Amino acid sequence: MNPSRIVAALCLFLSGIGLARAAGEPSQSLPRSTPEAEGVSSSAILGFVDAAEQRIDALHSFVLVRHGRVVAEGWWAPYSAEEPHELYSLSKSFTSTAVGLAIAEGKLSLSDPILKFFPGSAPAEPDKNLSSMRVRDLLRMSTGQVKEDIGKFAFNSRDDLAKAFLAMPVRYKPGTHFVYNTEATYMLSAIVQKVTGQTVLDYLRPRIFEPLGIASPTWDASAQGVSFGGFGLSIRTEDIARFGELYLQKGQWQGRQLVPASWVEAATSLQTSNGSDPESDWDQGYGYQFWRCRHGFFRGDGAYGQLCIVMPEYDAVIAVTAGTGDMQGELNLVWDKIIPAFSASALPADPDSDGRLADRLAGLRLKPQEGQAGSPAAAAVAGKRYEFAQNPMGLESFAWAPAKDGEGAVLSVRMRGIDQRIPVGKGNWVKGSLTTATGTAVAIASSGAWTADDTYAAFVCRYRTPFLASYQIRFSGDEADLVAKMNVGSEGKPDVHLVSKAAP
Repeated sequence: MNPSRIVAALCLFLSGIGLARAAGEPSQSLPRSTPEAEGVSSSAILGFVDAAEQRIDALHSFVLVRHGRVVAEGWWAPYSAEEPHELYSLSKSFTSTAVGLAIAEGKLSLSDPILKFFPGSAPAEPDKNLSSMRVRDLLRMSTGQVKEDIGKFAFNSRDDLAKAFLAMPVRYKPGTHFVYNTEATYMLSAIVQKVTGQTVLDYLRPRIFEPLGIASPTWDASAQGVSFGGFGLSIRTEDIARFGELYLQKGQWQGRQLVPASWVEAATSLQTSNGSDPESDWDQGYGYQFWRCRHGFFRGDGAYGQLCIVMPEYDAVIAVTAGTGDMQGELNLVWDKIIPAFSASALPADPDSDGRLADRLAGLRLKPQEGQAGSPAAAAVAGKRYEFAQNPMGLESFAWAPAKDGEGAVLSVRMRGIDQRIPVGKGNWVKGSLTTATGTAVAIASSGAWTADDTYAAFVCRYRTPFLASYQIRFSGDEADLVAKMNVGSEGKPDVHLVSKAAP
């Protein structure tokens, strides 16, 4: 993030760019079963949940499916079953599916040169490498481009993004070098739109989303109206599991062949090598917008821990959403705790463990801000408006006040010319919203407390995304120092530190 990833992440958090829209009507659920009936140990699943809370900061949800039935599911409040979650690069596997369907319908082929689809956006004299780049190279992240050039690509530009992609140097022969390339996935999305006349969202709606019962998917798009492809899709956790189940069943769903089995096989098989570390799940090879995993599994995955892991050997799928910087640790957790939970046949009923697991799953929540409800400083600062000098966050002023019911507080914030009122729970999460400069409401949940006589701290969670921001406000005389940081997206950058003064 440039120039400062932490400032950009906080601005993104508060502006709601890439926000998942409001959830639609609930869709028909997958069938449910008890873990033991499907050959899964409920006590082992409980161990998975316990380890997740100890080792990973933080899972937001998971749905475990065995033999086509959900055997365990949980959401850490304020995340919930009915809310969509932003998928980031897990979106790529859906774009791959759109390409496979378009190929099956005869609208394109793997060997088509990509210049064929963008005659008006190509350089006047494309070089040999660009001319030889094909759809297959986009799918397997082997375009011949390098990270240094790809990193200059601006998805938020209002210019022609296809033209910008085709203008990047192609330093290697396509097909010879693996470089992770979200821009290549955007081009796949643009190609699908070129040959079908529909965005990948609209193209997949009757072919995949509706048959799977995925209600109200949303997909952010470029200024040119092309779904980003490599990110931007938002759906619910169970929807991710359904997609995984579709691929586990070789493209079949309830007796219908939605995706050709040949495409499922090709997309999830090794198409290009990407490393040799036997302990890394990012070195097991890459398919067509799917990662290969250790243990012979495959997955779609997205930044900060969005996972759809398909385990054919065990006839199982696990969907996970998260806000973590330790995705290898997240995968290790599945390997260490879930794989040993599987048995080849049904297990004896274990109502005690099953009951304990059900109670545990029903009570999951992200840890709220710890501290006291009041402070000696509270009365002196209540309702007082503190103003900031101009800053990259666009934060103009704030005021703290206790909630009228005596529980929690209210933060009144003015940011980029918009007044916001944020209810903050004490010992719990209270839902509210922020309004962007375009008038979009961003769903949030907040929790706060006094952590010292002069310091108030709060978490603000954008619970349809991976993002959680923490704020610490230290009051001293007529000044208030604000320190803000993000849970993910700001690695290696200092926290934001702003000083405000009480208004006259």
